Amino acid sequence: MSNDIRIKKGLDIKLIGEAEKIVEQAIISNYCTIRPEDFHGVIPKLVAKEGTSVTAGSTLFYDKSHEAIKFASPVSGKVVEVVRGPKRRIDAIIIEADKAQSFQDFGKLNVETAKAEDIKAHLLASGCWPFVKQRPYDVIASPEKSPKAIFISGYASAPLAADLDFTLQGKEAELQAAITALGKLTEGSVHISVGSTGSPLASLSGVTTHKVSGPHPSGNVGTLINKVDPINKGEVVWTVSAQDLVIIGELLLTGKFNTERIVALVGSSVEKPRYFKTSIGSEISTLIYDKGVSEKGNDRIISGNVLSGKHIKPDGSLDYYSNVVTVIPEGDDYDLFGWTKPVFDKVSTSRALTFSWLNPKKKYDLNTNTNGEHRAFVTTGTYEEVFPLDIFPMQILKACMYQDLDEMEALGMYEVAPEDFALTEFVCVSKQPHQKIIRAGLDLMLKEIG
Repeated sequence: MSNDIRIKKGLDIKLIGEAEKIVEQAIISNYCTIRPEDFHGVIPKLVAKEGTSVTAGSTLFYDKSHEAIKFASPVSGKVVEVVRGPKRRIDAIIIEADKAQSFQDFGKLNVETAKAEDIKAHLLASGCWPFVKQRPYDVIASPEKSPKAIFISGYASAPLAADLDFTLQGKEAELQAAITALGKLTEGSVHISVGSTGSPLASLSGVTTHKVSGPHPSGNVGTLINKVDPINKGEVVWTVSAQDLVIIGELLLTGKFNTERIVALVGSSVEKPRYFKTSIGSEISTLIYDKGVSEKGNDRIISGNVLSGKHIKPDGSLDYYSNVVTVIPEGDDYDLFGWTKPVFDKVSTSRALTFSWLNPKKKYDLNTNTNGEHRAFVTTGTYEEVFPLDIFPMQILKACMYQDLDEMEALGMYEVAPEDFALTEFVCVSKQPHQKIIRAGLDLMLKEIG
């Protein structure tokens, strides 16, 4: 079964630095870093202390609130440091990787005959469960709840996003195994969005396939949920990213927790943007240096895309969920009289003094400058032009700010995630941190409503 979803509201931000479809092996990282902050709302309880030897798949920590949810080491090696913050909070676990990797054997699982409880137990024991997230609240899924449906976006529409049709080539067996297993964990359907009929995800069985088109955020899983089966009070849906399906599928087929993934190195500050094979938690320096990025350049390194990614330092590490590393110029310069003169080198939805609308196919070399200062909300109707969900964006943002739970609930807070507001934040003339506001609102709902 296939359905077409055409998105008209949105904005494609065309940037210089798209990755060429070439895959290289990244320099093998000596250290792997796992940061509990990548798993929102998780309070870690440490299992692998300093000096502990681990294999790929060994438990590093578990969630105090849900002890069954374990977080596994992506590599084999030795835990050399547990970085702690205020009140002895665990900020990072650093593992010195072995030269020859060894994997914990969780055993193969026949997904065709396995029962739902066996599949769930297998994913929990191996550390694959954190790849399954839920809405409402955009957190790791609770294994005690059953979702009404599962949603997977196989089309990335964000600026300079990795081409999933390319990165998933040759992984059809793993994808099918993961889909078959996940399909047994819900009484509803598994919905997948694809950008073309040639996608490796388009030929999978046991799913409902939706061909999506239109400007960003047509590729967001939140857009797919809203257009197919919106979430009502008391309902839960699960989401899984397309590349994480490969890790889940390989575990089921081989018994190994293998976190190798193909990552796109993109951005105007990269001399030769392309794809690399690396692993979750690898050092960013193994990707960016010697790959056309200057160590002396004034650039910002982002783990993820430019709209919703996380700013990391050159000595940082790839976060748990990203398949893109973006490097763009730091926007710390001052543009004299920038708002009083015609602008041809910036993207804008407004036609006042900006002329990007004259050349919609032009690619831009943008930096991180917000081109304005933080101020009170200004009602312009701009948010609605780039927000395709059947939700009032301005109203739900304000409800989050004055913490009105009833209004947040009535406006559709159950089905949104911070990334759904990345574009409204980009076009906001008031320079309000929309994603941060939505995250705080979701956290308040989770605490008060649960």
